[in-house]
Amino acid sequence: MASRASFKVRSGIPALPKLGTSWYERGTRYWLSRTRTTLGQLLTVAMLVFFCFGAYWGFVRGLPSTARLVLDVIQVIASLATMVWGWITQRRAHREALLDPPTPEETWTAKRAHNRRAPRIALSSRGLVLLAVPLLPAVATYYVGWITAWLTVREYPSEVGARRWVEEQRAAELKV
Repeated sequence: MASRASFKVRSGIPALPKLGTSWYERGTRYWLSRTRTTLGQLLTVAMLVFFCFGAYWGFVRGLPSTARLVLDVIQVIASLATMVWGWITQRRAHREALLDPPTPEETWTAKRAHNRRAPRIALSSRGLVLLAVPLLPAVATYYVGWITAWLTVREYPSEVGARRWVEEQRAAELKV
């Protein structure tokens, strides 16, 4: 976790979670960081999809072939719809976040809040997974759509907010 002192790094360029100060120049370090994030998320998605579709196949394996075919068709339609829904949801959230991007300090606060919340959410959702086995492929494809949209943006809202913050700081220094 970064201290408040880490906000003043490299002559006024604030460090952002996971990107450090590499977001400012968008050089090799920046793209390596984005690549590392993408590969990590692809690994997570692959494991999630494997688990969800495996659980679904275990659920429908004992059904008659006609019922299985009907459920498979419904599952394909639902999965495609939720993947598009996930993509649209993320793009809208990204567009809204770009309209009012967070400052570097707000980014760090949100990151700390997320890190505190994530373990509770992960533990509390285990029981729901067992109840939702028939819906797991649709849930997985929603996440695939959402994470794909998140990974393919040109610039994160935290970067936009930090850029604006730096510009405001420099403008304030010029006025003085």
